[in-house]
Parts: sequence; structure tokens; C-alpha cells
Amino acid sequence: MKTKGTLFLIPSVIAENTAESVLPSCVINLINDIDEFIVEDERSARRYLKNISYSKPLNSLILHTLNKHTDKNDIPFFIESLLKGNNVGLLSEAGCPCIADPGSEIVKLAHENKIKVKPLVGPSSILLALIASGFNGQNFAFNGYLPIEKNARIKKIKELENKANHNYQTQIFMETPFRNMQLLNDILNCCSTSTLLCIAANITGEDEFIETRTIEEWKNKIPEINKKTAIFLLYKQS
Repeated sequence: MKTKGTLFLIPSVIAENTAESVLPSCVINLINDIDEFIVEDERSARRYLKNISYSKPLNSLILHTLNKHTDKNDIPFFIESLLKGNNVGLLSEAGCPCIADPGSEIVKLAHENKIKVKPLVGPSSILLALIASGFNGQNFAFNGYLPIEKNARIKKIKELENKANHNYQTQIFMETPFRNMQLLNDILNCCSTSTLLCIAANITGEDEFIETRTIEEWKNKIPEINKKTAIFLLYKQS
């Protein structure tokens, strides 16, 4: 029986031009041995590979696009090379794959087909924000993106604040960069003044911003995080 390939879960950078400082050289070397990738966006994937000095011609790559527009019937074909013994890389748009992106569908298929899954070391904005927040690192929940509709979003924020207060559980969530300020304003307007909020923006970048304050303190110093990659964390005041 022919040996199946390995699905490598490839992290990307969070901030631009930081590959050398956040990715081990062994990870970059391994990426250079792969010529077929499953990506969220072809253009950004090629840009990322170029930035890490990918050694093969970019126009020779096999790229499968996996995003919200992908036909679900096409997804099983993405693992055909793996079944034939070839290695394939699942490349995240930013940070680690399969968190707040559709990559988990591929990983699930790989396990169902007894294909080896190999996660590679790289930056995770969620974990980096958590360890820099001063909040509970033993009991926490990542809630992904909150609802877009304002009333539903406010309801969700209050729900997360309640969980933080009663379960001593750090609540982590995020937003599309161009909606950061709307989300922040809703947090400041509906949460208790004593609730703690950590905002972590452009993690690993030169303009990295990570601060923990009470809601009351944030109201007096609202940061400008529009169009910046950001993670938000809520916790109760001790």
C-alpha cells in the first residue's frame, strides 16, 4: 500500500515583515519542500511565500482556494495529492491555521482518511494576547467573531461579561479590522465600568499595542485601532 502524504499546518505572520523573528528556520525550510498548498487567498499566499524567500517558482505552485466562496463539493478533491503520497501545506492567512478560518474542514478530512496531520510552530495572536493580558490563563474561551448586527453584538458582549464575572473565565474575541472601533464603542457603552478589558493590536509588529485597563479607564483614553488586527479580552476586576 502506498504511503500517504502529510498535511502540514503552516502558520503565517501576524504583522508584515516579521517572518524571521516569529518563524523558526526549520519551519521555513520545511515550507520550501512543499509545492502544493490549500490557502484562503491565492494572492496573499503568494506574497507570504515570496516574503519568506520561497525557493521554488511561484507560478509553478498548485494552490487550492478554501474560503467562504468555496463549493463544499470541491473540498474532498483538495486531499487527493495527500492520498497519492504527496505532502500538502494548509496555509493560514494570519497566525495559526484552523482558528477563525475554514481550515478545520481539511484537517477533519485528513483524519477521516488516516492522513498524518503535522502542526508547525508559529505565532498565535490569541495565545500571545492571553499571556500578555494578566487574565486567567487556566480557564478561558475563544469566541471568534461577534455578531455584526448591533443589537445582537451588544447582547453577546453582555453574555461574555457575565461569563467572565461568574465563571472567572477570560473571554477572548475578535473583529474584522475595519469594524474594530464599532465593537470597542459597544464594549465601552454596555459593560460595567469595573470590568477589565485588554486590547492587543498588531501583535509582533513594530507598532504592537497591548494594554489592560478597566472600562472606566478606557473611556478616558480610547485607542485608535481602526483597520488594525486586534484581539479583545474581557475579565472581572479582582
